[in-house]
Amino acid sequence: MEIRQVAEAFAVSGQIAPADVAAIKAAGYRSIICNRPDNEEGAVPHEQIEAAAKEAGLAFRYLPAISGQLTQANVDDTAKALGELEGPVFAYCRSGARSTNLYTMAKQQG
Repeated sequence: MEIRQVAEAFAVSGQIAPADVAAIKAAGYRSIICNRPDNEEGAVPHEQIEAAAKEAGLAFRYLPAISGQLTQANVDDTAKALGELEGPVFAYCRSGARSTNLYTMAKQQG
């Protein structure tokens, strides 16, 4: 898992495993967002990551978005989550790009 810092309180990576949650917590993150749909090839079902996050005391939000087909609803959901979740926030998808784009668009809309 390669954590890439996008902003002071937001970072991303590609797909994570439940075992990665301990390292995410140790790095200081308080919340995890999953932007990868469960039906995407190679995806770990979000329920597995969510269970590990909750066990570690981290908040979790499942906000699936289709690569290359981000919608205004995806951006709105991300903005809402960023306003509600305790930071810093860690988000993941297949490569980290989708999560980065959603964060950027959510912040641009104010």
